Amino acid sequence: MLAVVQRVRQARVVVAGATIGQIGQGLLVLLCAERDDAQGQADRMLAKLLKLRIFGDDAGKMNRSVQEVGGGLLVVSQFTLAADTGGGNRPSFTGAAAPDQARRLYDHFVAQAKGLHPLVQTGEFAADMQVHLVNDGPVTVPITVR
Repeated sequence: MLAVVQRVRQARVVVAGATIGQIGQGLLVLLCAERDDAQGQADRMLAKLLKLRIFGDDAGKMNRSVQEVGGGLLVVSQFTLAADTGGGNRPSFTGAAAPDQARRLYDHFVAQAKGLHPLVQTGEFAADMQVHLVNDGPVTVPITVR
């Protein structure tokens, strides 16, 4: 499972002109399920995200997690993180999970997140989304869980 995590001051997802998910301070999580992923990878990814210490402490050091600062999670499915550009200029997405499997893992991740964290918002799986954000720092961290 792959994720790109952005520490944000605010973020929102718009579909067909309507905002469907938004947070203030927190993490924008672009999430991609790969072909061989199962619920175990989703669970490990969520555990890592909730404990990831990328928010500033009183001394300004990245020492606090999203849970410690009371921030939100905005989770957006993004199969393009599995892009393979090694064969030319057109990316191949064969490493991404099939849509049915990816939806199951995305839904599992979101359900688990909502059970463990008080503020979880989402995009819409497989929709054409516009993601608006104010990156804080900027801090952007790629994460891979196998």
